[in-house]
Amino acid sequence: MKKYSQLLTISCLMIGLSAAIISCDKSITEPQRVGYAPASVDEKAGAWKTYILTAPTDVTVATPTAVTSADYLAEVADLKTKSASLTQEQQEAVVYWGTGAVYRWNEIARELAARYNVPPASNADGKYPLPDAANPLADPKFPFSNPPYSARAFAYLSVAQYDALVATWNYKYKFNRSAPSKVDATVRVALPASALPAYPSEDAVVAAASYTVLKAMFPGEGPYLDAKLAEHKNSRLWAGMNVASDLTAGADLGNQVAAKLMARAKTDGMSAANNQTLTAGMIEAAKGRGLSEVWLSQESPLRPPMLPNYGAVTTWNFDAATKVALRPGPPPALNSPEFATAMDELKTINKSQTREQARIANYWSDGAGSYTPPGHWMRAAANAANDAKYSEVRMARTLALVGTALMDAGICCWDTKSYYYYPRPQQFGMKTSVGLPNFPSYTSGHSTFSAAAAVVLGSIFPERTDEFWAQAQEASNSRIYGLIHYRFDCSVGLTCGKNIGSYAAARGKADGSGL
Repeated sequence: MKKYSQLLTISCLMIGLSAAIISCDKSITEPQRVGYAPASVDEKAGAWKTYILTAPTDVTVATPTAVTSADYLAEVADLKTKSASLTQEQQEAVVYWGTGAVYRWNEIARELAARYNVPPASNADGKYPLPDAANPLADPKFPFSNPPYSARAFAYLSVAQYDALVATWNYKYKFNRSAPSKVDATVRVALPASALPAYPSEDAVVAAASYTVLKAMFPGEGPYLDAKLAEHKNSRLWAGMNVASDLTAGADLGNQVAAKLMARAKTDGMSAANNQTLTAGMIEAAKGRGLSEVWLSQESPLRPPMLPNYGAVTTWNFDAATKVALRPGPPPALNSPEFATAMDELKTINKSQTREQARIANYWSDGAGSYTPPGHWMRAAANAANDAKYSEVRMARTLALVGTALMDAGICCWDTKSYYYYPRPQQFGMKTSVGLPNFPSYTSGHSTFSAAAAVVLGSIFPERTDEFWAQAQEASNSRIYGLIHYRFDCSVGLTCGKNIGSYAAARGKADGSGL
């Protein structure tokens, strides 16, 4: 009864804090999310198929001390001291991180993507200086977190979390060391406790892996990420959920997996994604295939195209030959009836755009200063997994499947854009109010990203398939309503994205997770 009353008291505190947050911020449009006992602890997850690790034993974890040892009992005593009386700030940290390690670190990633999604301005010489990874806080800041860059960051983050958690589950059930409150009923807990073994700590694993990936992707954010890492670790002590050795083992495991992921990142071709010397050849090749007018930057001074060689970056769920096979056929000739029909549709919308069309165009714009279309879908995936009360490892699986599909979608879409180098409607007099992307038109990135994510999410949450696909179609239509894409850019993009997403969905069905 005493343990129950303690947990009830803290649960009420969590609800109260959430209510206070909601009452202070009138802009919140979805419920505040707090900790929960997962619907399933997924005790067999240590055998699920990973991306980088060939087996959980690719990383090592020290054997824990027995719960009857003097060292462990000293850790429990220290934990009781740390969790006995919390400040308001500590209570808020417990509530925040108690929502879930995977959920919160992906939220942080989206915040960073939005913060750095700022295209470089031109200098006095009419040039656009490149962000410098060696001096990330100089103007322009590194990175320019555009949609392809963000998709890649989300993919690496989610895969690191997932692979690390699969290995964690393997060692949890190998060592089977119970949570401190299961060992000593007088430990005060502030979050729901499940039957999941505590060693190594899943929170520490996710924190360490996430920290390493995000610091590499956003190198100017070291102090911010340092603070988040420390707060996350301490929150587990304040909440009475882990002793120090649980956290130390988890951090070590997370660091090992993250190192393997970043080794892949260094060789995936991203370093050559902005190779502007290739654009002349791309243009000539497109003209050689019959294109009478190629895409041109509509900015002054002319801005070089965004990441023209991103289409050569290594994919996750299929090989380079499959990427070429997935490339769609050519868009309509500029003097064809199909092109004229598409332009007429845009002219009609331009003259009589409805309020609903304007709303949709703005809602899905995801332009500069936002977390981009990939971020929009990563948020939807995280919220769906949270609503389903997924365990940490199953939430990480969800986000890894969606994240890799989004990165694959970006690679395939940019491959297509650079291959056809098709002009945007603005080259034929059409104006837009939702921001003009600085790369060729065919196919639509929004459509490709959205369809890929919707297919994966529909495979994970089959009862919501129609809902996710309707959102993908709306995202696709938003680019027509925003007057920056032709109808065929979007319809073909949806088809491409659907095909791309099917590879991730097939992987998910064969990964041993039961979904």
